[in-house]
Amino acid sequence: MSNPSPRRSGRPCDSRKYDAILSAAIKAFFNHGFSGASIEAVAAEAGVSKVTVYKHFTDKHGLFSAAVTAECEKISNTLLDDEDGGPLAERLVRFGVTLIEFLSRPELIQFERRLAAEVEHMPELGERFLEAGPRRSYRLLVNLLEKARDRGEVDIEDPTLAANMLGGMFKGMGDLERRFTTQRSQVPPEAYIRASVDLFMRSCKSGKSPA
Repeated sequence: MSNPSPRRSGRPCDSRKYDAILSAAIKAFFNHGFSGASIEAVAAEAGVSKVTVYKHFTDKHGLFSAAVTAECEKISNTLLDDEDGGPLAERLVRFGVTLIEFLSRPELIQFERRLAAEVEHMPELGERFLEAGPRRSYRLLVNLLEKARDRGEVDIEDPTLAANMLGGMFKGMGDLERRFTTQRSQVPPEAYIRASVDLFMRSCKSGKSPA
């Protein structure tokens, strides 16, 4: 179920209002969850009317999708495949480190816990969350690996499966520890990510592709 965020109006005033609403929505959803956040509170925080919020985002679900997309873009932008991106390994390290730092934010951990409870009663909310954020980043990672394969940088039969496996390596046991305990890995995030990327790259270049 794809629910892309609405396009911004071309008028500078509307653009500023859009940004203010989105910033307020991110704060509201992180602090109070989907059920606890309200259009009224978001409008008040952004200094606009409820009508303005509905004009830009249609409803609360649309606002939620836009907020998730905006936050996930902070990590997915590291995967954009341009000519100045540098070697694949370094790009994967940047993505992995950014991902772990993003997932380790206390407010995001709190948000994920609330969301998991809310999905029990609103299954469609989980689907909306995945499509607005994580799946978008995942597709960018697949695209990056496909282009790297086409350039001959890696030997990968299935970029989709490889991306899934790489993401699993990045999150590892630390992902469960972040969500269910206060325990933190003693290995610095960058050292862990570099070790994961090194293992992935050596496997891909050896002719024994992980996928």
